[in-house]
Amino acid sequence: MKAAVWHGLKDIRIEERELKELRDDEVTVRVAWAGICGSDLHEYQEGPVFVPVDAPDALTGEVAPLIMGHEFAGVVEKIGRDVTAYKVGDRVVVNPTITHREKPEDVDCYDGFSFIGLHGDGGFTKFANAPQHNIYKLPESLTLQDGALVEPTAVAVQAIKEGKMQFGDTVAVFGAGPIGLLTIIAAKAAGASKIIVFDLAEFRLEKALELGATHIFNSSKVNPVEAVKSVVPAGVDVTFEVAGVGPTFKSSIDVTRPRGTVVIVSIFARPIEWNPMMLTNTGVKVTSTIAYTPTSFQQTIDLMGTGQLKPQGIITSQITLDTIVEKGFEALTNDKTQAKILVELSGEM
Repeated sequence: MKAAVWHGLKDIRIEERELKELRDDEVTVRVAWAGICGSDLHEYQEGPVFVPVDAPDALTGEVAPLIMGHEFAGVVEKIGRDVTAYKVGDRVVVNPTITHREKPEDVDCYDGFSFIGLHGDGGFTKFANAPQHNIYKLPESLTLQDGALVEPTAVAVQAIKEGKMQFGDTVAVFGAGPIGLLTIIAAKAAGASKIIVFDLAEFRLEKALELGATHIFNSSKVNPVEAVKSVVPAGVDVTFEVAGVGPTFKSSIDVTRPRGTVVIVSIFARPIEWNPMMLTNTGVKVTSTIAYTPTSFQQTIDLMGTGQLKPQGIITSQITLDTIVEKGFEALTNDKTQAKILVELSGEM
């Protein structure tokens, strides 16, 4: 089967791969749609970040070169002999997070985690295997294309929960890429009264306004602190850092009210310098999130299924597997009018 395989920095190849043997507790999914994530883009531009290259991953047992893709949905093609919760033909989405599953779910992934599609073969191909506890059924109200948006939306849902955002809170979001846009959607659904968004790309700012931002600012043209104080003089209650660079991290702290919260949602490609006195002098709390709990993943499906979360507006392109490098990874690198690019595999809805 054809697959998009990561071999190294700027080296993703479309090549033939064999599907690994199905284990007793696994499900084979016929992939319909898969999304290109910011994590995938980091691996393409700066990798390896997560991809194991020197030794097999401790949880997946796999090592590069491997099939990328961790935002995907499809139809159950085959089940292992110990699988009882699913049957052939079920429409499902894959939660790609693999953990030891030995601790309560709110700390489980921080006890060690791996991702299908980053630490082991994923969904940029025709068929993908996943443990049955990583499989979730889609409600009839969601298409398989919608299913490919569940994973990144769950990241945003978890970020809102990590920030302990309350109804009526004011929010700032630094970075209007796909996860930033989804964070805006989730914050609006959670009852944010003001959502102030910063980015360098005018198209993404306009998209943020379309999806729920109440105020948008180009970071290159304003002082973020002055911009926020023109809207919320005391500073916002919760700030989401979704850009992953030093200046936006510092600004995230500066625009947050005393005793407010900053949530780091981004992946930082390199270390940054900052002074912890920024926290000591204000009482601002900093927390972070890398993924989501199984509960948050299911809640995301439920909220999308009822229409309370509508992430479909972040889709900017649909491409084929054969064009994933040029029209996917290169487009996301060079074209700031792109947000979420979906890759069509079987194309089933």
